[in-house]
Amino acid sequence: MLTASVTVDPAFTVGPVRPRTFGSFVEHLGRCVYTGIHEPGHPTADADGFRGDVLELTRELGVTTVRYPGGNFVSGYRWEDGIGPVDQRPRRLDLAWHSTEPNWVGVDEFVRWCRSAGVEPMMAVNLGTRGVQDALDLLEYCNGTSDTHFANLRRANGSEQPHGIRMWCLGNEMDGPWQIGHKTAEEYGRLAAETARAMRMVDPDLELVACGSSSSVMPTFGSWEHMVLTEAYEHVDFVSAHVYYYEEDGDLGSFLASAVNMDHFIESVVATADAVRAAGKHDKRIAISFDEWNVWYQKRAESKTPEGDDWPVAPVLLEDKYNVADAVVVGNLLISLLRHTDRVHAASQAQLVNVIAPIMTEPGGRTWRQTIFHPFALTARHAKGSVLRVALETPTYDTAKYGEAGVVDAVATHDAETGEVVVLVVNRSTSDEVALEVGLRGLGGMRFVEALTLSHPDHTWAATADDADTVLPQPNESAGLEGERLSVTLPPVSWSILRLAPEEGASQD
Repeated sequence: MLTASVTVDPAFTVGPVRPRTFGSFVEHLGRCVYTGIHEPGHPTADADGFRGDVLELTRELGVTTVRYPGGNFVSGYRWEDGIGPVDQRPRRLDLAWHSTEPNWVGVDEFVRWCRSAGVEPMMAVNLGTRGVQDALDLLEYCNGTSDTHFANLRRANGSEQPHGIRMWCLGNEMDGPWQIGHKTAEEYGRLAAETARAMRMVDPDLELVACGSSSSVMPTFGSWEHMVLTEAYEHVDFVSAHVYYYEEDGDLGSFLASAVNMDHFIESVVATADAVRAAGKHDKRIAISFDEWNVWYQKRAESKTPEGDDWPVAPVLLEDKYNVADAVVVGNLLISLLRHTDRVHAASQAQLVNVIAPIMTEPGGRTWRQTIFHPFALTARHAKGSVLRVALETPTYDTAKYGEAGVVDAVATHDAETGEVVVLVVNRSTSDEVALEVGLRGLGGMRFVEALTLSHPDHTWAATADDADTVLPQPNESAGLEGERLSVTLPPVSWSILRLAPEEGASQD
């Protein structure tokens, strides 16, 4: 059996656990909105037509923010199409996904859904076919408090109180040639700076996200961030990061090490942002909004968009069926995001429902949790307080894609208020168990709470509407605490959460 160790000490913190790390994403794409979050006539639908079963699972998932309405969709979106009486809203061609957009759901409905779900809305503006004035109009419509045209229009449409949206994305993936209104770094940097400057004239306290590269494999990666931030540094708070090319393509070992690449991606963006900071003699530091990330099997048939004269409403698109290995990777990507909490201040898993999603629905029928639901929900529920910088000793293995990788990867959190410690850990080995020892330093008397492990001898097992419960995180009976050392055996291809709390009566001072 392989062996590894993790040392946890509350003195060594990375930064706070940021609630926005557990964000999600709703785009007008495929069945994410229609028959996803929204389906009038469904047995659980509310007065706005939103599915109550999906709302319940969204709350269970622990989602804190939701980015809307795109994604590629936003670069051709006319936001005013989605306001006012639903039966008077126009149908439009959605060029991004070769679909028809009926505009049954727009900004007002979405904000009401967010309030029902208990999540913070995060809005994107169209900087593809539109620009500064339209961003200002949408901002006034959403947040305006004065006796002005768009604020009054919102009131007339039934939303007397402002929506109060604080976080805004300045376009989406503008480096991508697939994007409507694709721009060079210089063109986009100037537009982002001018849009941000104007929006701050309305409200200087907005939190604004400039588009970074749409992936680290883009030929302009690095130079794009440098040019955009050179133009916009003083006017924005975040630069975005997107990654989707994690998928098992016959090389399971490399796939399980996907977080190695995410670590490198984050650290490269941080280095570029800090180089611009130094050159421009700026005081503040730019944070990362990792506002699109997930496993996505882009070569599968379900990712093929309609063609020709076929412009359907809400087609089946990007409906990946996730297996156990996918869930382990998603859990590991969350470990990476937490490990970089000093600079990653927000993240959005893409997407929430049906479209490369943890939640799936049947039109008119059932909903179920995919395998990737569980590591996200448990991490969001239990990771509190501060992220700790752990000392990790692990065997390594060679991967074809990412070079040498640790068999074990881990991060820990410590809630100073309650004294609780959470260790999140993966075993990337495809064949070997790992005997893990967790050393607890400077924590005083601790007691073992629980160890849950997600694994299965068949790493390709995937949930369905008929069977979503055969493989769930289960108590790991091997876990035990003696003094300041927790021991546990990690199965191959597994994700685990280990929880400890102070002994009864122990002081947290």
